[in-house]
Amino acid sequence: MRRVAVIGGGAAGMMAAIAAARAGHSVTVLEKNEKLGKKLFLTGKGRCNLTNACETEELFQNIVTNHKFLYSSVYGFDNHAAMQFFEELGLKLKTERGNRVFPASDHSSDVIRVLERELQKRKVDVKLRTEVKGISIADGHVNGVRLENDCLLPADAVIVATGGYSYPSTGSTGDGYRFAEEAGHTVIPCYPSLVPMETEERWCQELMGLTLKNISLSLHHQKQELFRGFGELLFTHFGVSGPLILSASAYIGSLSPAKLQLFIDLKPALSEEQLDKRVQRDFLRYQNRRLGHAFDDLLPKRLIPYVLQAGMLSPEKQVNTITVVERRRLLSVLKRFPLHIRKLRGYSEAIITRGGISVKEIQPQTMESKRVKGLYFAGEILDTDALTGGFNLQIAWSTGYAAGCGIE
Repeated sequence: MRRVAVIGGGAAGMMAAIAAARAGHSVTVLEKNEKLGKKLFLTGKGRCNLTNACETEELFQNIVTNHKFLYSSVYGFDNHAAMQFFEELGLKLKTERGNRVFPASDHSSDVIRVLERELQKRKVDVKLRTEVKGISIADGHVNGVRLENDCLLPADAVIVATGGYSYPSTGSTGDGYRFAEEAGHTVIPCYPSLVPMETEERWCQELMGLTLKNISLSLHHQKQELFRGFGELLFTHFGVSGPLILSASAYIGSLSPAKLQLFIDLKPALSEEQLDKRVQRDFLRYQNRRLGHAFDDLLPKRLIPYVLQAGMLSPEKQVNTITVVERRRLLSVLKRFPLHIRKLRGYSEAIITRGGISVKEIQPQTMESKRVKGLYFAGEILDTDALTGGFNLQIAWSTGYAAGCGIE
């Protein structure tokens, strides 16, 4: 039996503590907040999208950074194992659009409650309002953690699961990165990810609250396409948000926003030829109207002036005066409506952190450090990240489970 200290009482930390306790170790969880799972409580807008019910192979397609590193931990405790784990703890689950898995109650607090109950059952000592100042290492092996007033809590193994920088109000202030660097680890530069974007186009605020559904969106850096997806986009007072934008942001990282551009296909179900026929029918129907009223059947009314503006056409222009060249220019805008990115929003709005501890320095089967014996890392602190849909929490469950089970 080993004495195990888990730093951080979030998703990865609680899973690691449960796995270690089930393996027969004496486990202490150190959480600086007044309760466990503070960030978990906010995920999925308070509903907690705890994993995804896709085939396990498909899960890797949704991991943006270092998916190969996660093969061992995910196959050791995959999304179906995670679902079974929670159901065995008494949590009823449901699967929604996109294979997103939620608690049947729609309450993230129920996810936290069953984890807390299992921690109690396994006699895990949970110390709340306890801030860790550092990790004690001697002769290349951890021997404990340093608390306030330089008090040493002895430990044979330490699992760092402190999260990244996202949602700093929940206590994610990057402590774990400092612990890792002090132990000799490399921290890959961090950036907010799964985060809304501010646009150069100030008129976006005029469309605040408008959702574009069933659109296609592509993200380009200069001439290179970084991302393409289908779904929803939301206009905000600062620019754009919504599932498509959050997913696109996962591919930006250190790239200069000044060279990034979004293109929206407003009618992805139609080829340009089909769309041209549709537009011509509408033009024929509204031939005696002004152009600003000719797209009422095709586009949201609030969006029409900005589509025409991008096509360099006045909404006051008569439909029956539109030339072939002007119509083709409009078609181009409808299939590639441009937006220019000014910057990403900050960590306070980011779902996750991109970057983190270099996975080259971590054993993929156990999450143990290659630098220091008895030191383990799990969850968002690692340089791994995924798209929305429950995939990032699955990384937390899988790496937490691997770390807890990896202690000898």
